[in-house]
Amino acid sequence: MTNQIADIGLVGLAVMGQNLALNIADHGYTIAVFNRNPDKTREFIAQNEKNEPSKDRVLGYVDLGEFVRSIKRPRKIVLLVKAGEATDATINNLLPHLEAGDIIIDGGNAHWQDTTRREKRLSDLGFHFIGSGVSGGETGARFGPSLMPSGTFEAWQSLEPIWRDIAAKVDADTGKPLEGAEPGKPVKGGIPCTAYIGPNGAGHYVKMVHNGIEYIDMQLICEAYWLMKNLLGMNAGEIGKIFEEWNQGELSSFLIEITGDILQQKDPESDGYLVDKVLDAAGQKGTGLWTAANALTLAIPANAIAEAVYARALSALKEERVAASQLLEGPVIKLESDRATLIEAIRNALYCSKICAYAQGFQLMAEAQIEYNWQLDFGTIAQLWQGGCIIRAGFLRKITEAYNRDPGLQNLMLDPYFMNALHAGQAQWRQAVSLAVANGVSVPAFGSAVAYYDGYRSATLSANLLQAQRDFFGAHTYERTDHPRGKFFHLDWSSAERKQSEV
Repeated sequence: MTNQIADIGLVGLAVMGQNLALNIADHGYTIAVFNRNPDKTREFIAQNEKNEPSKDRVLGYVDLGEFVRSIKRPRKIVLLVKAGEATDATINNLLPHLEAGDIIIDGGNAHWQDTTRREKRLSDLGFHFIGSGVSGGETGARFGPSLMPSGTFEAWQSLEPIWRDIAAKVDADTGKPLEGAEPGKPVKGGIPCTAYIGPNGAGHYVKMVHNGIEYIDMQLICEAYWLMKNLLGMNAGEIGKIFEEWNQGELSSFLIEITGDILQQKDPESDGYLVDKVLDAAGQKGTGLWTAANALTLAIPANAIAEAVYARALSALKEERVAASQLLEGPVIKLESDRATLIEAIRNALYCSKICAYAQGFQLMAEAQIEYNWQLDFGTIAQLWQGGCIIRAGFLRKITEAYNRDPGLQNLMLDPYFMNALHAGQAQWRQAVSLAVANGVSVPAFGSAVAYYDGYRSATLSANLLQAQRDFFGAHTYERTDHPRGKFFHLDWSSAERKQSEV
């Protein structure tokens, strides 16, 4: 029988799996690894022979049974395989080798409902299942990701020491990510960017919302770039320097940082900047769509997040857009002369829209915890997004502080800090959106965010007419402003006398 010598196991040795395995080994844990292609396992182990001291802590197996038997009980086995059928197939292959109480951890980009289904199935069979969102890409997996686990609390307690060790760390005083990790030398100290999220699929749900917010964050940044390019005639390098400046202030974030780098990258094949040669047709893997679809299901107005998904879909219609550009007319763009004023307006538009976008994401999670019987700690969620993940930003510390002040906060826009920011920036926010519309420059996310802000702050909306329309053609009833909420009426609109009746 194979000796139980590994602290944890990992199945799936694509780039994410390899990097996470090395991260675990760097923190002093012995890890057994397995891949369905034996050559992949052998290749990885051979490459790792050069790494000190992790080479003695990464054990490769080409037989699944030996792999499982090498892990100390209760076994903890991380899956980093393709989401969907491949995950289910891997679980089924593992089951005959497991013993009661063993734990499977799915670190892939699974849909949260699949995680809920798998957790129930494995629980009924006597095993534990943790669905853990993993954010940060290849670099995060190697040196510290943001980890969002859910399942039974008992299973989390077994996994917690490893997850806390390998997660990204942030400074306790500033909330800024602790950087400087290198192979064999992980970052020490700080607050780990992981925490128990809740039962069944809660972890993958929070990761899904993270990705939805990531979509809108990226779209807003792109619109800020596009306004500077079109309304000010700035080249990519000049705009990149603006993003570098913004990264020193309240907009400081990983996405702002890399945007500054991207825009200043010269084209390695010709003159000019590389971004100008990148085709304007964006891809997507579906997690933003999942977020928008769930918001519709729960009737939460996450319109800016949905707009970011639609913007990618519209960008993909490249050939249609090229043809339409020759047929559909629009205004001639007029360059603005006051560069400094417009750049500041765009910065405010970006920050105010960002507040609205995050407000939508957290409002969605607030409704989800009611619908799915979870108890989510929003301050903690914002804290574990401060490092490791793609949306990591100083902005998130303000969100943690907001929920620390008021754990029952209904909407981020109502927190004093964010309310003041919206009040201070909205005039220039509106100026930027107005100029974009007047010049025919598409800014769907900026526009959607300001519409959300104006709708949320309106004591009355045009929906009174909408509800009357619904009652007219479908007898869907309506409430009256001069009666208590919950009292419904119907008017016989087709009748000559048009009698109203209480329902």
